[in-house]
Amino acid sequence: MNSVNNLLQILQLTHLKDNQFEGVSKTVGSPNVFGGQVLAQALNAAYRTIDNHRVLHSLHAYFLEAGHLDYPIHYDVSVMRNGGSFSVRRVTASQNEQTIFILSASFHKDEEGYAHQIAMKSDIKQPEDLMSWSDILNEYGSMLPPKTKTFLEIPRPVEFKPTHIPNPLDRKDLPPFTDIWFKLKGNIGNLELAIKQQILTYISDYNILSVAIQPHASKAHWGNLLTASLDHSMWFFRDFDLNDWLLFSLESPSTGNARGFAKGNIFTREGTLVASVAQEGLMRSITKS
Repeated sequence: MNSVNNLLQILQLTHLKDNQFEGVSKTVGSPNVFGGQVLAQALNAAYRTIDNHRVLHSLHAYFLEAGHLDYPIHYDVSVMRNGGSFSVRRVTASQNEQTIFILSASFHKDEEGYAHQIAMKSDIKQPEDLMSWSDILNEYGSMLPPKTKTFLEIPRPVEFKPTHIPNPLDRKDLPPFTDIWFKLKGNIGNLELAIKQQILTYISDYNILSVAIQPHASKAHWGNLLTASLDHSMWFFRDFDLNDWLLFSLESPSTGNARGFAKGNIFTREGTLVASVAQEGLMRSITKS
């Protein structure tokens, strides 16, 4: 996948019957199905059962088993509630009759209320002044660790620009926070909010666990850790434009017991808070270093 059109094709599920759907997978460089893909496809399935114009405001999910790239994923949506203001859906994802993922999503009618938000950092470098993952690969590819180089070579529908690029050969602990700009590749056009939320959910599973590894970078890295998303939650606050860069501002309050916790806020370039994300992931050491 190397453009938004490729991503939209993956996120759009085939309707089987009633509230049952089927999706296919594309690799992002790992041997298993990318967690963000399952999140976004499950959200697509849930949205397909909403017919009263309500908009997603939160989702909460658990990853139960690794997804196999070669098998289709079946999504079964249960209607949990259709209330006066909120609609709740539960989505179960399975492969070969084994449940691999569950998601709960809540949708809210358009309603007026008090509003405030936290401010985006004022000293953030703009994306035009930063190197993208593609730039890093082109300029430093021959010096990168093999696994990092292979990962960056995978075609993606999203371009990422970290505000700080740590040297993978400089083994030192780093602060538990980072900021990453991201933008879709290709002609995006005007997408409805439901589709934009599915895309943002897909992207939200990128980079988030890496911030939990940073404070341990003198010893821990992707080569000597077994990592996996355990759960994932998102809260959606406002509409947004995917035609411009968005900022994912991440921090990791805590790691321990072979688990890392990370959370983040997604802002527009103008500083509007779009969504918040939280995830806990497995961080199990597999070698001594």
